Amino acid sequence: MVAADLPIGDRIRHYRGGRRQDAVAGLISITPDYLSQIERGLKVPSLPILYALAQELGVPIAALLSEQPLAEEGAVDTAEAAVDTAEAAVGRALLGYGPARSAQPVPAAELRERVETAWRTWQTAGDRFTKASVTLPDLVADVEHAARTARSGTEAAERRAVLQAAADLYCLLRSYLRRTGRVDLATLAADRAMRAAEDADDPLRIAVAQWNLGHVLLAAGQAAEAEEFALRAAEQVAAARLPELERTAMGGALQLVAVVAAARRRRWWEARERLTTHAESAARTVPDSSNVGWTVFGPTNLALHAVSIEMEAGETGEALHAADAIDTSHVPSLEREFTFGLEVAACHSQRRDDAAVLLSLLGLEAVAPEDLARNPLARRLVLTVIRRARTMHARQAEQLAQRLGLV
Repeated sequence: MVAADLPIGDRIRHYRGGRRQDAVAGLISITPDYLSQIERGLKVPSLPILYALAQELGVPIAALLSEQPLAEEGAVDTAEAAVDTAEAAVGRALLGYGPARSAQPVPAAELRERVETAWRTWQTAGDRFTKASVTLPDLVADVEHAARTARSGTEAAERRAVLQAAADLYCLLRSYLRRTGRVDLATLAADRAMRAAEDADDPLRIAVAQWNLGHVLLAAGQAAEAEEFALRAAEQVAAARLPELERTAMGGALQLVAVVAAARRRRWWEARERLTTHAESAARTVPDSSNVGWTVFGPTNLALHAVSIEMEAGETGEALHAADAIDTSHVPSLEREFTFGLEVAACHSQRRDDAAVLLSLLGLEAVAPEDLARNPLARRLVLTVIRRARTMHARQAEQLAQRLGLV
């Protein structure tokens, strides 16, 4: 079986298996160079050639065209037979499937401990998706039930504590749902985080919820709206009654949302200027270890964003030079470290240094295999090495693709 998002050229290469490229090309009356270009995505085969390839490779033409993977032999080809996933269970819990309304809610102190544990796992575990799929459905259901109960007469201190735990969990859900492809539910989670933070009258959590909403807008492709929203939220944080560390960290984190938004709009100089003028001054006084609001804001995260700007701008030499000076051992989030490593791999790919790309990807597989398997950029980089690299590196990339479930 091949991955649903595998391009036609890579499907042809997969089904060709160990057969020589020139042999297959000769049997369908095309040149080996033309078949090579098809497999590398440089040419789109005509339907007659695609049909001939399918016949020669012994697969139905749908196997080369369809965006859906072929069903295993004996499998039932119906929607009803689809296996229910833990990710779907998280969505159902968020939409209200949970304990009966008459059930006794979980105390706020227990919810707080469970939410904090879930956050630590999400930011530090290489198998965080697997662990989240086990933990989150019940946790979401319990927090949803406790929050509903708290809004109808719970003692004031308990009510506020439940809503604070709910705000923190919804922010975690925003991150999880976005990375599992559910931007719609991530938007819902971010909105609920804001509502819970406002109901709790908690200035810090309101700022964190705004930061999460900014990231949802970025994920939805609304960079201009994200930038405007983040800058307005940063002004509100500056006037909020918060401890200095929290106010500075959240103001800086919101400035970074605006930095990313400017870069997404290809306004590189504005992104650089905002990074150095607004976010850098905040990062000087916020230690990496503080991790205020689980935003990972600090001097190292700021440096990682500087690399991101140069990578997206195509200034790969500058990006790699800046990356060499960064020590990620102080970053309290494995996810952020993974993103940095992936951007370094992307820079090497832009410079056509496939050996360095492969080395970076193998390093990322060792620390965060589930992130590597799920990340669209990572999957594209693996396929690029397979198409472009020398035989030895291409073979290693093919083995990596099999481990990631690409083929």
